[in-house]
Amino acid sequence: MSAAGEDDSKMRLQKKISAGTTLLKEQPFVFVLSSKLHTQYCDNCFQKGQLLKCSNCQFVYYCGKGCQREAWSIHKPECVSLRRVAPRVIPDAARLLARLIRKLRKGGDLVKSYYTEGNFRMFKDLMSHYTDLKENSKKMEHFVSLCGVLFDFLGGESLPNSAELMGMYGRMCVNSFNICDAEMVALGTGIYLGASVIDHSCRPNAVATFEGTTLYIRAIEDLPCLDWTHIHISYIDVIATTESRRDELQHTYYFICQCPKCVDTSSHYVTGAACQHCIIGCVNSKTFKCEDCGEAASIEFIEKFREIVEFSDGHLKNMQDMAYLDVCKFCLDRQKGVLHKLNRQYVRTLDLGFQASIDFGQWKDAQVFATELIDGYKMYYGDVHPLLGLLYLKLGKILVYEAKCNDALQYLKLAFDNLKLTHGDTSRLFRDELLPLMQQARLETGSF
Repeated sequence: MSAAGEDDSKMRLQKKISAGTTLLKEQPFVFVLSSKLHTQYCDNCFQKGQLLKCSNCQFVYYCGKGCQREAWSIHKPECVSLRRVAPRVIPDAARLLARLIRKLRKGGDLVKSYYTEGNFRMFKDLMSHYTDLKENSKKMEHFVSLCGVLFDFLGGESLPNSAELMGMYGRMCVNSFNICDAEMVALGTGIYLGASVIDHSCRPNAVATFEGTTLYIRAIEDLPCLDWTHIHISYIDVIATTESRRDELQHTYYFICQCPKCVDTSSHYVTGAACQHCIIGCVNSKTFKCEDCGEAASIEFIEKFREIVEFSDGHLKNMQDMAYLDVCKFCLDRQKGVLHKLNRQYVRTLDLGFQASIDFGQWKDAQVFATELIDGYKMYYGDVHPLLGLLYLKLGKILVYEAKCNDALQYLKLAFDNLKLTHGDTSRLFRDELLPLMQQARLETGSF
């Protein structure tokens, strides 16, 4: 690069960045669609629609001939393997690792993914945490089982030696992204080399969203410049206690989080109780004194609080895979007036109740849950976040269908401001769902 070119590059890096700016757009190095969704989504572009089944393996589906041709170089070697092991379904991790092995054998180790004009990442640059893996009995058990599956799946192909294969496995585990749809529902898994440079924070200043398998990293607050050492996304769901977040991050990514949210010990809402004296106050679950009015909780209330916490914990664990509307309502009835409205268990139960009410078409329940959920989302996710934007959008949509278009517009405008930053104004969600809903609500109210 010439001296003038270097100066231009430095100027771009030093330029102030506005919230909503796309910091990185990247295609996956390797990716795989979840086997649970293989009949519902195109294996190449992750879009729904009229799908065509691969006539050979009878497992993979595509949305058209174009995607089938585009994916053939990846699918061709695995097609025979999928057919041979049928009707068994290969675990997603094994299929992704098989694709990774084949990618690296075909020169993938030389691929460079740029995150700035002059900086790139290669597969070898990703951390494998080899030593940490060897000391993790569960991960080693998983690795050994995958090796057995791979040996069978790859047939006559030789596997890399155990050290090399474990290095691939470690890089895959630590650096993979959940590829999500517009509503942040995980559809599959992918490795993105450039994006692997981004560190975690429980209070991030950037977010990752997807259009198909294309990853977008967007700033959600104004930044002084493009400095990747100060740009953070969240690797995990942050509706949890500091201890839980740190445990998850250490177990999965092998570091103890020292972000401002984890270091800050001043917030007691996460595990707080509702104050019986000043109503809106938060009772510290360690001292059992209200942080607002200073009144102490009674012995009877403390016992009830502990009972509800244990009760809620059990039901929330049971609803990890599927939420039940009646269970959520029952839990919320017992939690109200005992757990603070920003307590993580209360917020999580509201969230599950909201999703369950939508699944069952219970729109009045959904409206109540969503309205109450807003403060909790803002507390845990911040004022700008994809999930908060989606909450506004869903609530606005429900209100349009309930013919409450004035109220709907209020939330759709909030969704507009949020999703424009997190998803971008050219995204399908923004263009094809939000804007038409806003137009419909404006027509109904005569507001233009």
